[in-house]
Amino acid sequence: MTNVFIHPTAEVSSDAVIGEGTKIWNLAQIREGARIGRNCVISKDVYIDKGVVVGDGVKIQNGVSIYQGVTLENGVFVGPHSTFTNDFRPRAFTTNWTVIPTLLRHGCSVGANATVMCGITLGEYSMISAGAVITVDTLPYGLYIGNPARLKGFVSKNGFEMESVEAEANYLIFKCSKTRERLRVTFEALE
Repeated sequence: MTNVFIHPTAEVSSDAVIGEGTKIWNLAQIREGARIGRNCVISKDVYIDKGVVVGDGVKIQNGVSIYQGVTLENGVFVGPHSTFTNDFRPRAFTTNWTVIPTLLRHGCSVGANATVMCGITLGEYSMISAGAVITVDTLPYGLYIGNPARLKGFVSKNGFEMESVEAEANYLIFKCSKTRERLRVTFEALE
């Protein structure tokens, strides 16, 4: 582990793999078999369970627990005190339960105190608002708010809300007035 900062109060398993340029702050715990990418920030009081995979350039804010079965791709942001689950039917006395995987795709963001249920995939560059409860897969670039969270609209790669500028029979084009990014959302009829 070259060029890695680990705060003296952090507990990092010798079986964890930590990428170059990553910073692990006070009271964080990284379990055995966890793989943390390059140039990540693991903030205060973060728990990363055994076998968790975290991509490059990920930022995990204070008080987040990432449990076994959760995978974060590159460029993911996880806001403070967000919650992830890995069991649909948790019981204190169950001994034979199955981990239900959750995937956070490239560049998505999870707001503070949001809850992501297990078995969910968060789409690329999707934006989950603070306090939202995610119970379904999210669309790429989708903006989700509420409990249960619902699609409110779409955001640019930089997280700014986009406006619909063009509509046709099977697609909408959204444009970001701040970044000038354009996004085409196509609809297909199901039979």
